[in-house]
Amino acid sequence: MSAPKVLVFAGSLRQASLNKQLAAVAAAVAEAAGADVTHIDLRDYRIPPYDGDMETGGGIPERAQILRNLMEDHDAFIIASPEYNSSIPGTLKNYLDWVSRPDGDVPGLAAYKGKVAAILSASPGRLGGLRGLMHLRDILENMGVLVIPEQHAVSQAADAFAFDGGLKNERDQQAVEKVVQRLVKVSARLAGG
Repeated sequence: MSAPKVLVFAGSLRQASLNKQLAAVAAAVAEAAGADVTHIDLRDYRIPPYDGDMETGGGIPERAQILRNLMEDHDAFIIASPEYNSSIPGTLKNYLDWVSRPDGDVPGLAAYKGKVAAILSASPGRLGGLRGLMHLRDILENMGVLVIPEQHAVSQAADAFAFDGGLKNERDQQAVEKVVQRLVKVSARLAGG
């Protein structure tokens, strides 16, 4: 089985984000499962809010083009997203929207069609961001991404991470491993591995 290329990122821009910590855990699991992992921080791809007039007048922002190219180059995504008001952060939606736009010879949704994704969340609340994952799943599937059925939301996440960055709770660790290992297996098969 060939190694699938997996892009990992958190839906939060905050430096000390719980979801950035969760994305790091997931990236390590994906590497251990044999994936070729690229772990990025969306802070490095700062783009303005989507504006159709801006797009018409100046095209797709350069950082959005770079991110789109990176997403196109990978077989699968792992997204760890916080929950904001029972949904996903506006910044994450903005990134997803800009990347979905057609650009010259590049058709709209090119970065999403035929890709596989795993979704995770970490939240200080008792539901762990579960409501936001439902919205993220809907958005990705609508854009042509196969989102695997397995997902995990780490609840009470302010106390969930150990000093070494790993998850303290073995149940959470095993659940993340199950999700990520499933993603690697499915994406390898779909990539022709």
